[in-house]
Amino acid sequence: MVRFTEDSWRKAPSFRALCSALRSCKSDEEIADLLRDVGTLAELQSWSERLEVAKQLARGLSYRQVAANTGASTTTVTRVAKFIENGEGGYRKYLKTSRHHRHQVSSSSGERTASVLQRYIK
Repeated sequence: MVRFTEDSWRKAPSFRALCSALRSCKSDEEIADLLRDVGTLAELQSWSERLEVAKQLARGLSYRQVAANTGASTTTVTRVAKFIENGEGGYRKYLKTSRHHRHQVSSSSGERTASVLQRYIK
């Protein structure tokens, strides 16, 4: 398998297949089942943690507060903040916020999916 790069990851057939598999899920439970099959518990926990970090950053908490609240390293908090500001826009769309990430988080179906993940990784 070819290693993903910043220029190629989106076009890679294996990544496109993953997107298609996620899109085919018809319920939160199906999404959770698929994610559990393709990801380790540690990976699911990391993804869930990053979403929680993003939500807390969007609420305006400091990096140190977010790290203390979530157990994430300050490196992870900084990395998530960087992707909120300069990433592909996935966090911003999930958070329904602008490039400047210190805004109130809106409720969304993405939060429901994140809570499903939390249930399944415990």
